[in-house]
Amino acid sequence: MDSHDILKKSKDGMTLSRAELIHLLGLRPDSPEAYLVMAEANRISKELTGNRAEVHAQLALNLAPCPADCKFCSFARSEGVFKEETRLTPQQAVAYARRFEADGANAVFVMTTATYPFELFLEISREIRAGLQPETVLIANVGDQSLAKARKLKDAGFTGVYHALRLREGIDSTLSPRQRRQSIRNFQEAGLVVGTCVEPVGPEHTDEELADMILFTASLIPAYSGAARRIPIPGTKMARLGTISELRMAQIVAVTRLGMPRTVAGNCTHEPCTLGAVAGANLFWAEAGANPRDVKEKTEEGRGETVASCRAIFAESGWDTWEGPSRYYGAGG
Repeated sequence: MDSHDILKKSKDGMTLSRAELIHLLGLRPDSPEAYLVMAEANRISKELTGNRAEVHAQLALNLAPCPADCKFCSFARSEGVFKEETRLTPQQAVAYARRFEADGANAVFVMTTATYPFELFLEISREIRAGLQPETVLIANVGDQSLAKARKLKDAGFTGVYHALRLREGIDSTLSPRQRRQSIRNFQEAGLVVGTCVEPVGPEHTDEELADMILFTASLIPAYSGAARRIPIPGTKMARLGTISELRMAQIVAVTRLGMPRTVAGNCTHEPCTLGAVAGANLFWAEAGANPRDVKEKTEEGRGETVASCRAIFAESGWDTWEGPSRYYGAGG
């Protein structure tokens, strides 16, 4: 199989096969062929967006030891990183969201741990929605939900959700892969636009696993897909497995872009980095409050980026940024 033939197929707008994705993922990350893959992904991303990337922003309503026990998450109850729950007040949540809006975030995400009370989430979300401009895009990042609850999210003012079937779901977490898939279907049936990602990628994940996940995310016709590497939580069992390099992540981000239909304009990566942006990532996140990759209670004092710093990383990588509501969720022009 020849990488140049695969890239020509991509340039012609054709869908890549599983075998072709595996081939591209198997290239040495610093090989000339891998750089050509990144260049093609960058070309597609810029063509689809007019060279204007987006910065979304996420606030967390709570921090708590979580029984979902995702081994890659600082909230995992078994790891004991956080031992007590803390919650934002409605006033604090609204203040965070307004700050993101004022900073120019193209969408505002509201996140909780898996067991946060759903009715309380709706109550605070309605207050956040009322405190923002009507055109500001509001996105939920919550656990698995029934169709009835998905419809309540829509009624509360959410445009969409972030939801992912994570790599080795049910092995590295206690969550059901079947239920994750069903929740995505529920969200879509309720009229919510789903954004997703191939994550969290570690050194142990095979090219075959990654290709299968790329194809799964493509099948959703999401607002965006993309790829994110696992950030080790110090002292946890999974931290011993290590982390992939930013260059390897950039390669996976690029292959994910080539695996998406052209109707999917967004291609995300996290955490924000210039290599990801050069390889075709056109979506970063700013963060405040709790963060599943951070051991700080307020990630703005730790790993979290701001809207301004995300824009600066895009600018360093040759990207302009979109002004206004997110196009990936169908709100922008």
